[in-house]
Amino acid sequence: MSDPEPAISDDARSRDEDAEGGLAALVRAREARIRRLRDRGIDPYPGRSDRTHATAEAVAAFLELEATGEDEGPNDVVVAGRLVGAIRHMGGSAFVHILDGSGQLQLHLRKNRMGPEAFADFKDLFDSGDFVAATGGMFRTRKGEVSLAVDHITMLAKSVLPLPEKWHGLRDVETRFRQRYLDLISNPEVRARFTARTAVVRAMRLFLDERGFIEVETPVLQPIYGGGAAEPFTTYYNALKQQMYLRIADELYLKRLIIGGFERVYEIAKDFRNEGVDRTHLPEFTQMECYWAYADYTDMMALTEDMVATIAQSVNGSTSVELDGKPIDLTPPWRRLSVRDAVREATGIDIDRHTTFKALRARIHELHVHADAQPTWAKTVDELLSEHVEPNLWQPTFLVDYPVALSPLAKRKPNEDGYVERFEPFAGGFELGNAFTELNDPIDQRSRFEEMARMRAAGDEEAHPLDEDFLEALMYGMPPTAGLGIGVDRLVMLLTGQPNIREVVLFPQLRQAR
Repeated sequence: MSDPEPAISDDARSRDEDAEGGLAALVRAREARIRRLRDRGIDPYPGRSDRTHATAEAVAAFLELEATGEDEGPNDVVVAGRLVGAIRHMGGSAFVHILDGSGQLQLHLRKNRMGPEAFADFKDLFDSGDFVAATGGMFRTRKGEVSLAVDHITMLAKSVLPLPEKWHGLRDVETRFRQRYLDLISNPEVRARFTARTAVVRAMRLFLDERGFIEVETPVLQPIYGGGAAEPFTTYYNALKQQMYLRIADELYLKRLIIGGFERVYEIAKDFRNEGVDRTHLPEFTQMECYWAYADYTDMMALTEDMVATIAQSVNGSTSVELDGKPIDLTPPWRRLSVRDAVREATGIDIDRHTTFKALRARIHELHVHADAQPTWAKTVDELLSEHVEPNLWQPTFLVDYPVALSPLAKRKPNEDGYVERFEPFAGGFELGNAFTELNDPIDQRSRFEEMARMRAAGDEEAHPLDEDFLEALMYGMPPTAGLGIGVDRLVMLLTGQPNIREVVLFPQLRQAR
């Protein structure tokens, strides 16, 4: 196999087709090839194919033989995948790459090896983008690229539309998100990112399973939504003749399982919140929630930092990651910082000294601190956190001990009136999750639900609704319990160095194209 490798050039036939009228002409030409395939008795979309090796396996097998002194083989290798890049013709030979799930491999097609008729069929009927199976023997070209010398090539699925930019890469963000399949074809780093996402979820499950947590499933459609402060999506259940809600969290059902006797449970599932979209928020998102009986929020902090570091080590081989060119060290222990201290350090405002909405707004105005108007004291504190604290929490930090008004489902801190045992983990300037020692006092829980109901009546559409069924369950008794929710999408953002959540969700919802 010593034929010189040709210089890379565009496929002349593609240039001619483009000149004839652009995309429409190219599609017509490919449809004509489909008809020619059928006329020759060849199915352009067969239902099955054979494959002996993935491309990476074929390369590995060749390298193993090469190490023994062989310069060719194995032979009778069958690979299958998509033709990508320009098909480079030079006289009686052609080069093109084939892409499969493991990588890509160069194919070398020669008239005197395949036979004149088969080689002519390839030139006439095959295009970049087609799925094919290729049979032949492995060798290394003079330029050093491990390749397959093709004996036979079979059409598996004819591509009617061309790949984007003739394989120079797809970069338009709108197209990448709307047509993720083109993004995956064109950008191998995107495929690697979503492979990493799968590895993150797998490692998370393994971590929890090994610590005695059991995975469960809870309803997506709920008669009363709960477990967070958010506006729900609504739907209608025809069989039950009632309005239902897509869950905003799994919390209240998972707590019912703790009440029922399970001691460690978790769920990795889709949740839905009818809210805005930004670089860390999508209305449809994936969350892991776990609940741990006979534990508190300090136990859960230790589990959280251990879990994130373990997942990072498993997926990336290191507990160090990089985001926006800046390093983040996920090695435990992480910093602990109270909400009161965080707000005071960032703004000069002591929320313990300004405990009414009017007093807090006056202090904000006095110090010229920027904070968008909010309807309540609690939401104003949350605004100060979002605006002045959270973006600066770059290294892993637990923000701990939240005001009770911000945490209707968390247990009060002993001897610290107005605060609860709650934490949120941050890294890279954004929140990764939410956790607390769970409120298990049904009287206190009813009181907080009733306060939320008053807030809803005053116009706060995100206030938690009163859930009588959950209160009844809680009255049977729930042991001391710690709960944690981790945003899987955000964790993947952190571990893959992506600043935008839509880069780690395969099919993010977008406004309909007009």
